[in-house]
Parts: sequence; C-alpha cells; structure tokens
Amino acid sequence: MKKEKEPEEVKSVGKVYVDVKGEVVRPGLYEVKQGDRLKFVIDRAGGFTAEADKKVINLAVKVSDEMMIYVPKIGEIETPRLAPPAPLTDSGKDRININTATQQEFETLPGIGPAKASTFIQYREENGPFEAIEDIKNISGVGEKTFEKLKEYIYVQ
Repeated sequence: MKKEKEPEEVKSVGKVYVDVKGEVVRPGLYEVKQGDRLKFVIDRAGGFTAEADKKVINLAVKVSDEMMIYVPKIGEIETPRLAPPAPLTDSGKDRININTATQQEFETLPGIGPAKASTFIQYREENGPFEAIEDIKNISGVGEKTFEKLKEYIYVQ
C-alpha cells in the first residue's frame, strides 16, 4: 500500500509564507516558493491598485519566509533615497548596496568581519530589504559608532 502523504510533503518543500499589504488588489497571506521574485507575489495578489506607488517597489527582490510586503499609495513615502547613488565615496572607494551585498562584500567594510557580515545577511533575510542605511542600527551589535564608520560605504536601492 502506497503512502498518500508523500507527494504533499515533497510539494511543500521550499514553500514559504509572505504577507502582502497595502495597494494590491487582494492583500493577504500567500504561500509561494522560497526565492520567488516579488513580481510573482504581487501578481498572485492581483497586481497593483491604481493608487499603488510602483516606483518604490523592487519587483526583482527574492522573497523569504515571514516577509511582510507593503505597497504604499502614491505620495505616501518620500522617494529621494531611491535616486541612484554615486558609485564612489569621497575617498574614492566603491560603495555597496546593503540589499544585495554578499558576505564577502560586507567583509570589505571597515571593522566588519565574517561574523558581523553574516548578521547583516541574516537580518536582511528575516526582515526583508533595508529601507534606509540607518536600518542597520536595528541589527544587534550595530550602534551609532558602527553606523558612523559605515555610512559613507553603503547605500540602499
């Protein structure tokens, strides 16, 4: 006699739940595959409403479990921070996008070793993309001093 449950268990591997709120046709909780792009999730939620501020949403972001996605109304969020950042700091060093940086890229930052670099990535995976560079202060062990050291080397996009 075959077990009926096996196909279901195999099917659920890699499934995550994301909470979609704001200016989408059908806000709610969605089960999707780990690593699906945000565009897929927005499409599952019926797409954007007419009032959605699409320019502040990065549809290429990969979703992760327990992620909350909020689509704001036009004008609800200021957008100057979305202007393309200058690729070089005043000191001539490359800046890194903390929403896409790898472990190795984080380790190039002053005072950031492997352990601290992994906390940046873990925070991003658990809480979604950083909205502003100041959000790194929400990471355990990153205070004002660390932020001051890093702010000229990082940006969000």
